[in-house]
Amino acid sequence: MRARIKRAQGAFTLDVDLSAGPGVTALFGPSGAGKTTVARCLAGLVRPDAGEITLGGQVLFGPGGNLPPHRRGVGYVFQEPRLFPHLDVRQNLLFGAPKGADPAPVAARLGIAALMDRRPGGLSGGEAQRVAIGRALLRAPRLLILDEPLAALDAPRRADILPWLETLRAEGLPILYISHSMEEVARLADTLVLLRDGRVARAGPLTEILSDPEAAALIGPSQAGAVLEGRVVATADGLATVETPAGRLQIAGAPPEGGRIRVRIRAEDVMVATQPPEGLSALNVLPAVIAGVHEGQGPGVMLRLRAGDGALLARVTRRSFAALGLAEGCAVWAVLKASGVARADVGGG
Repeated sequence: MRARIKRAQGAFTLDVDLSAGPGVTALFGPSGAGKTTVARCLAGLVRPDAGEITLGGQVLFGPGGNLPPHRRGVGYVFQEPRLFPHLDVRQNLLFGAPKGADPAPVAARLGIAALMDRRPGGLSGGEAQRVAIGRALLRAPRLLILDEPLAALDAPRRADILPWLETLRAEGLPILYISHSMEEVARLADTLVLLRDGRVARAGPLTEILSDPEAAALIGPSQAGAVLEGRVVATADGLATVETPAGRLQIAGAPPEGGRIRVRIRAEDVMVATQPPEGLSALNVLPAVIAGVHEGQGPGVMLRLRAGDGALLARVTRRSFAALGLAEGCAVWAVLKASGVARADVGGG
């Protein structure tokens, strides 16, 4: 999918140029950045003022015309499930699907096969959202748009549905995932588009952008953190040993031995030492080199640390930065407690 979209809404103007290939492309930004407007333009629910939208070589919108939503091959899942209350799960899944479609494979994939005879009123929030996703998949879309699909769910329900979304990512269907939750984006996305004030501020591979100190300033210090992918090589005492490009990490909440995982390590949870630390309770100490420095307007300094073949972010105070004599090129040690990786930041690889 490739989209050049211009649209004015009062004092706000959306002007973006972006693309989405196989896998998950995440649109991330604060409320009012234009994320949902982009999605609605792609789906044909809103008409851009100018630009062009193509999908699989077909022009959906441009000087030559504007295809209606039902001819675009775009599946759209909203923040609320929007199920028909008078229909059971099977009937909701089949609504809008091609004649003769079998809902069983999709229902099994999303873990809702046992719910087929229930009405929406008897479903939990996570179950209802999985039905909405299944309904979109049964239309055999060429692009699936998930617009804040977990925003209306509480933490346990989000934790329940995220693994199902990870299975969709693994299947290669182009997915545009819209969110202002970096936990969700870091677990699901292959490509990240940072949207600010109706413009694309940064776009590129997720791991590259999340390990960039300057991009971290756009994301926000409290949400900034690098992502590492690895493999669980051992488990003991409730902790998993994970082999990553940055080195071996001890973390909690990982899958069984042999499983591949994706771990987000928040910048504020990484300490920096200029000498090999001793007598620490922290289990993760990785030798690294400062590969980038970004000094923002506040009291913090964001560091990009090159550890082995991987990268981490660390946030230190200006006072510590000066007192330790830190600078680009300095050899340091990155220190991370095993409990510093939240369970919400550990997902399927």
